[in-house]
Amino acid sequence: MTERVLANAMLVLPDEIRRGAVVIRDGVIAAIEDGAHLPKGSEDCDGDLIAPGLIELHTDNLERHLSPRPGVDWPHASAVIAHDRELAGTGITTVFDALRIGSLVRDDMRGRGRYARALASEILELRDLGALKISHYLHLRAEICSETLIEEFDEFGPSDRIGIVSLMDHTPGQRQFADLGQLRVYLRGKYGMTDSEFDTHVARQQALGAKVRAPHEAAAVGAARRYRAVLASHDDTTVGQVAASAAHGVRLAEFPTTLEAAEACHAQAIAVMMGAPNLIRGGSHSGNVAASALAAAGRLDILSSDYVPAALLQAAIRLGQSCGDMARGFRAVTAAPANAAGLTDRGALREGLRADVIRVAVRGSVPMLRNVWVRGARVA
Repeated sequence: MTERVLANAMLVLPDEIRRGAVVIRDGVIAAIEDGAHLPKGSEDCDGDLIAPGLIELHTDNLERHLSPRPGVDWPHASAVIAHDRELAGTGITTVFDALRIGSLVRDDMRGRGRYARALASEILELRDLGALKISHYLHLRAEICSETLIEEFDEFGPSDRIGIVSLMDHTPGQRQFADLGQLRVYLRGKYGMTDSEFDTHVARQQALGAKVRAPHEAAAVGAARRYRAVLASHDDTTVGQVAASAAHGVRLAEFPTTLEAAEACHAQAIAVMMGAPNLIRGGSHSGNVAASALAAAGRLDILSSDYVPAALLQAAIRLGQSCGDMARGFRAVTAAPANAAGLTDRGALREGLRADVIRVAVRGSVPMLRNVWVRGARVA
């Protein structure tokens, strides 16, 4: 039997923060104790926060390690391990690695080739070998406007640890890309598209989206059911789109682009997730609704690091300080994502749950992560 006692800490509990100690035994939280006492053999946390490990439902971080420069395909096992270590070092103890499925045969967007099945197999193999420090699940981002979505779904099954399937429609003129002017600027900057290439791309993708939207949405809904995964929507913009999401069985809305969509999500009992970088920067980089506006309206449930892993902990602190409730800030990165993903064994400091725990000091609004434990074992 192994035991660790983290004492004289400020414990981040689901609804409050109070001084006490966490007893970890054999990878599980064995007890929560009150007070500043230091039992024999305990670790003095000197008033630092002890919180549940962070849970990340949507991150593009792995892509950055796989392709550190345009056109560079880094060795995948090394990239996955580096990604895993980076997340551990930011306090994330559970991650849903986002993999895009649904490709273009012509690959005219310079990066829309097929890759998900092979990469998923590599992630799962590394997990089985014990090479990964934190807990990994898969998040399949189903690109509706694509040519291979249905056949790619058929490559996965219930044994693949797929926790989330998201309906993602990047047809020009839809959702995140409703403003074609902003899309033109984005594609010109990312892929160097000329105006002529952009116009050809838009016409081709709009025709494809109109053709495949209905069968691809149906395939995604069926696949999520087959995998026993949570179904999510992506970039809902209108009340009508939220109604369609609810009809499909969506229970998690990733990055709704308007306050109206977020309000409609809450009316349908759909949890709203926004990007931590949006909250920290004070607004969306693509001109959509600010996460802070949704938080002020009580319509922000979950935060995601999106493309900056370190943003998740910082945003939890920022949210907690802005609303005067640090427990609420941490719920958005622990209990709320755990509930949305159907994870009942983690996400809170509670007896019997996994001992996925972090120790954090806060200086001003800046978190200083001191230690990270996964199942009671220190990983950072």
